[in-house]
Amino acid sequence: MVFAKEKPLHSLIAGTTAGAVEAFITYPTEFVKTRSQFEGKKLAPLEIVRETLRTKGVIGLYSGCTALVLGNTTKAGVRFVSYDHFKSMLADAEGKVSAPRSLVAGLGAGMMEAIFAVTPSETIKTKLIDDANRPNPQYRGLMHGTATIVRREGLAGIYRGLFPVMMRQGANSAVRFTTYSTLKQFVQGTARPGQTLPSTITFGIGAIAGLVTVYTTMPLDVIKTRMQSLSARSQYRNSFDCAYRIFTEEGVRRFWTGTTPRLARLVMSGGIVFTVYENVMNMLKAVES
Repeated sequence: MVFAKEKPLHSLIAGTTAGAVEAFITYPTEFVKTRSQFEGKKLAPLEIVRETLRTKGVIGLYSGCTALVLGNTTKAGVRFVSYDHFKSMLADAEGKVSAPRSLVAGLGAGMMEAIFAVTPSETIKTKLIDDANRPNPQYRGLMHGTATIVRREGLAGIYRGLFPVMMRQGANSAVRFTTYSTLKQFVQGTARPGQTLPSTITFGIGAIAGLVTVYTTMPLDVIKTRMQSLSARSQYRNSFDCAYRIFTEEGVRRFWTGTTPRLARLVMSGGIVFTVYENVMNMLKAVES
């Protein structure tokens, strides 16, 4: 695969824009997925939606949304800047990046976003969703919730579950970028050689990349959610203990709990993120030229 070196500022602007748009549009699916992964009574996605609408209204489906939007904006910026940087480092003298090297670049990008953006934002989001589902919620919103978590648990409180998040994000980005880049290169090399792909095709390729990503990384997502819940400190010694207990006490199928809403989100997410990113990058290049 041959890639043109992207300017970091362009990647940052396009990535943060794509992340913000995608997070807001798809948040209800993230809410349902997170609720379904908590320990306790297992509810179907539609049951969670109906219960939330009945007790909290539409706004209930956006509990913890601000944390995810801010985190997703930062995450997407870090992801695309890191991926473009690692990609340029791994390219050969002709600017070509093989699929294995693209996989490594994606893995590196996922690790960077996990450390700098995803873990803090998702820990806070998960705790806010868990808290909102309790009879007497203790957090009054993003700022109050974050301040309370840090005051009680220190910075470690918002970095709960760092290891499974790094594993999940590394796998997510590696699989998603490699699938997307490979399919994009294939389409451009066969059906539309030398042409810019229309948004519909870009969306479709991104959606397929999201589909592949969901099924390969779902167990890591379940472990991540459990490790970031309000009761994690008293239940699990570490991520490996969490995984062992889920496997022995709840069965292997529990690792794919929340697949339907996460699938809905990542299929839409893949399409939205890559479509917005490509369009913003093309706009920035046009403005500059």
